[in-house]
Amino acid sequence: MKTELLPFSEQSAVKAAEILAHGGIVGIPTETVYGLAADARNEAAVRSIFEAKGRPQDNPLIVHISDISQLPPLVREVTPLAMKIAEKFWAGPLTMIFPKSDVIPAATSGGLDTVAVRMPSSPAARAIIDACGFPLAAPSANLSGSPSPTTAQHVLKDMNGRIPLIIDGGECSCGVESTVLCFPAADRVRILRPGGITAEMLSELCAVEIDPAVTSEPEKGAKVLSPGMKYKHYSPKADVFIIDAHGRAFENWCIAHADNRTTALSQDSREHDMFRCFGKDPQEQAHRLFALLREADDEGAQRIYVEMPSKEGIGLAVYNRLLRAAAFRIVSVDDEQK
Repeated sequence: MKTELLPFSEQSAVKAAEILAHGGIVGIPTETVYGLAADARNEAAVRSIFEAKGRPQDNPLIVHISDISQLPPLVREVTPLAMKIAEKFWAGPLTMIFPKSDVIPAATSGGLDTVAVRMPSSPAARAIIDACGFPLAAPSANLSGSPSPTTAQHVLKDMNGRIPLIIDGGECSCGVESTVLCFPAADRVRILRPGGITAEMLSELCAVEIDPAVTSEPEKGAKVLSPGMKYKHYSPKADVFIIDAHGRAFENWCIAHADNRTTALSQDSREHDMFRCFGKDPQEQAHRLFALLREADDEGAQRIYVEMPSKEGIGLAVYNRLLRAAAFRIVSVDDEQK
């Protein structure tokens, strides 16, 4: 299969919609990461996503809509709190889990009786959904388990020859996948995957719980309610380690434990060649993280050391992604020095 790469335009959106209407799959831009889209109602089309990605079929997909009016046919119930949150944060990097209607096949929901839905703020993504006239299931457009793609070139590297079309909408503005939440009670939400809509932002509307799986290892074989909850995810070929140290202590530890195939991601610029600055603040780190993990692979790195990020705001999303990329390997510099 020849994979075509086209810049986003009204014409390329129509071409994407034609492929999607006939059961094909297309790489599309969003504000979070690039998605691998198919008609969410078409079980065969959705299964093609899993085949292209090499993704486990029990991993639920997120359904993307372009207008709030498209939500009711997909779900059995929208609670007052869910509507209040949608009115505040849609369109944007927020996914909510609802009881699914019969419109959503088991392949889309990962065999669950729920469906995850979001409305992206990306004008390109919404234009493509509008051109289709139906909702799109769209996990990240990468090979399963590898770092998510934040440019069309990342998608092309993973999906060349696997899909017919990629729409290039430029670099993703957010850089990590959407926040995913569910509703354990009428007055509260539980964050299953942190993202651009933070716990602090949601707490202005209701009580917020953080699922333990956000920062700890899931039980082996456990059924997951949300994408991104698996043990190892977002991972480059290199071995990733989170180093619980900052500043000079982080730099010194990395230099002492490095060889010529080691890359270190630091929060500040460093003179040593192995260091790459991935941002002084969590927003910049979220934006740059996946691209830097991919760059380290391209450079032939065997190990990647990452300075421990903040766990506040979108920093929690960065930490969550790094935990999965590192398979929960955290090095405490203080413990080593005792």
